[in-house]
Amino acid sequence: MPGKAEIARALREIGALLELDGENPFKVRAYENGARALEALQEELSAVVAQGRLEELPGIGKALAEKIAELHATGTLPLLERLRAAHPPSVLELLELPDLGPKKLLALQAALGVQSLADLESACAAGRVRELKGFGEKSELKILEAIRRRRERPRRFLLSEATAIGDRIVAHLRASPAAIQCELAGSTRRGRETVGDLDVVAASEDPATLSAHFLAMPGVVETLGHGETKTSVRLANGLQIDLRIVPPADFATLLHHLTGSKAHHVKLRALAREQGFTLSEWGLFQLREEGAPSGEGTDPLQGPKVLVRSEAELYRALGLAPIPPELREDEGELEAARDGTLPAELVRREDVRGMVHCHTTWSDGHATVEAMARAAEAAGFEYLALTDHSGTAGYAGGLDAERLRRQWDEIDAVQERVGIRILKGTEADILEDGALDWPDAILERLDVVIASIHSRMKMGEDEMTRRLVRAMSLPIFKILGHASGRLLGERDAYAVRMDEVLDALAGSRGAVEVNGDPHRLDMEPRWLRFARARKIPFVLTTDAHSLEAMGQLRWAVITARRGWVTKGEVLNALPAEEFARRVRPAL
Repeated sequence: MPGKAEIARALREIGALLELDGENPFKVRAYENGARALEALQEELSAVVAQGRLEELPGIGKALAEKIAELHATGTLPLLERLRAAHPPSVLELLELPDLGPKKLLALQAALGVQSLADLESACAAGRVRELKGFGEKSELKILEAIRRRRERPRRFLLSEATAIGDRIVAHLRASPAAIQCELAGSTRRGRETVGDLDVVAASEDPATLSAHFLAMPGVVETLGHGETKTSVRLANGLQIDLRIVPPADFATLLHHLTGSKAHHVKLRALAREQGFTLSEWGLFQLREEGAPSGEGTDPLQGPKVLVRSEAELYRALGLAPIPPELREDEGELEAARDGTLPAELVRREDVRGMVHCHTTWSDGHATVEAMARAAEAAGFEYLALTDHSGTAGYAGGLDAERLRRQWDEIDAVQERVGIRILKGTEADILEDGALDWPDAILERLDVVIASIHSRMKMGEDEMTRRLVRAMSLPIFKILGHASGRLLGERDAYAVRMDEVLDALAGSRGAVEVNGDPHRLDMEPRWLRFARARKIPFVLTTDAHSLEAMGQLRWAVITARRGWVTKGEVLNALPAEEFARRVRPAL
């Protein structure tokens, strides 16, 4: 079932398309109000829907409540599908550009006849957009940059978005009596930051029935191919889904093959040959001895097929320790699996005992201190580190010293009413010169300090490196927040020599954040491995600005696993008292 954020996006899309159609502004606004109400909801949406309480939310009437309930149950809505069908994909692409909403698009269409990215790019290049009221030269340059970025990056979906869609597809397929097993594969299963399409593998003795069930899935707008064992479709949002169906005996090897990566498989096939096997998507076969009958695949060297009931069995048959999907990128994992040096205890979601890097209504969060504390406690966490923005982040309601002290008073009051331990923290801004924007007298009284960059991100590589090296060399214990500054699909990482930054941190006191915000997933796995080699500890965080965003810990865990991070290297896998002792800023 889609969550609050996904349904809110769908409501905003409906509102935008209705506005393009000239719909009544009050009706358009109703969808925006509904989206905001869902984002502010401080309890599970499924419970509100099940209890029929949607109409109790501000701005949600009977009609909108029915639409939300249908979106929650099915993941789609006839109205949304009709609106998507009525507007060419080129218009939908325009609406996806940052800061280009329906009003601006309508103005561009009326004045310049813009109907596609190419139209808009030509108008900007000719300097005609800047002449329109409400735009200007700066807006024109931003639009050109957004178009360039979109062209250079094919349409990809955030891991969280792809996984949510994939989970619904798998649930739909498993509901069919013809399905024996069904799993997501591909880059989604490996936890890559963004996904181009979805691969699904199913086991069935009745592939025709299961394929028909797949084609009847809500949201399918186009059948790209349909055969006995493979079916490909496209959803309304443009995402392609490829379903492969095999007999149960072939499920494990095909799941492994389609999970990838290609580089991992190329090397694994070579290792298989060394061990006397041949490996392909059809399975694992012993190499055929001269004069012996061939196997089932297309390789003439294939001999008898080896029964493989799981991916773990496949690796063990080749003399290797089982390799988790997140590690299958040909970055030394096969050698480690052969040599016995593969990390045995990659961090898991259940290992994390504390919720760290959370924002409340004191800065730019959507939930109160008490609401965040109760939600974290209900989720089974032992402690919660609240880290609202510091004063430099004025755009995010950053706290000054007086407001910070008032927040401490509220935390003390809430602490009396909840069982979870609440730690007093900050997300301090790293200033241009590398200093933090709190005085030492404040820093030494905090429980947790996350040090992040939120401004001047276009500094040169030398300047940015000096800035971060100085910040990481400060004598306080600090957690380096969203280290590269990237926003997936929106903003590139800033120019910096990250190896020097991590070297500075290794020589000081601090840890690296693994940020679970689906738009960040920062830092990259290669740098996590670099940090591991320097014995820098990690903190897995949500960067939560709402109750729902607490679920983002899932993506932090996946990202950490891709960087080979183990439970023992994660500070918030420690009990509350030990975590607080390890991260205390203490000058």
